[in-house]
Amino acid sequence: MAKDGSGSDPAAARRTPAGAAVLREDKTEAIRAAVFEELAAVGFARMSIEGIARRAGVGKTAVYRRWRSKLHLVLDVVSAVAAAGLPAPDTGSLRGDVRMLLEVASRALRHPMASQIIPDLLAEAARSPELAQALRTTLHDSQEGVAAAVVARAVERGELPEDVDTRLALDLLTGPLYWRLLVVRDALPKGYLDALAASVTAALGEGVTEGP
Repeated sequence: MAKDGSGSDPAAARRTPAGAAVLREDKTEAIRAAVFEELAAVGFARMSIEGIARRAGVGKTAVYRRWRSKLHLVLDVVSAVAAAGLPAPDTGSLRGDVRMLLEVASRALRHPMASQIIPDLLAEAARSPELAQALRTTLHDSQEGVAAAVVARAVERGELPEDVDTRLALDLLTGPLYWRLLVVRDALPKGYLDALAASVTAALGEGVTEGP
């Protein structure tokens, strides 16, 4: 194979993709961040590729080279959130684990972006099966894995019966917070999370018999 005086292969150099063909990660992350900001500002229905590109400081072609529509862009972002997941706490007790999960969840739901984006996407999911499935993965399946880990440890410690319902645990953990913060949109009074943790722990622990 012929080489030039420097020892390099001119043909190989010609085969190297041009810089424009490489998807820059910084632009990709800027677009993903812009999606959250645009969703919070205008909602899914009014969100546009043009608006996302403008907010990200890129051209529309940069967005379209990565995603073919705003739905696929949102699906990708939602899936990325699900993949990041939430580590299951391991405080040594069921009540401690529940209290920590409630604290993390309440902080997330009180974030201004989350309080705008989540209700909007859930409403849009009623019209989009693809979005509904992605939201199920993000808001349910990923969190159910965390709840399952917490429940499994509590069963091993003898704090919960072996037949405890993991989905019920997830409902008890997230339902009250979602209702209070995103539906009623009321502030959490002092001591609320401690009282809720005690109630959830007691409800899940029904059926565990005390030893002699």
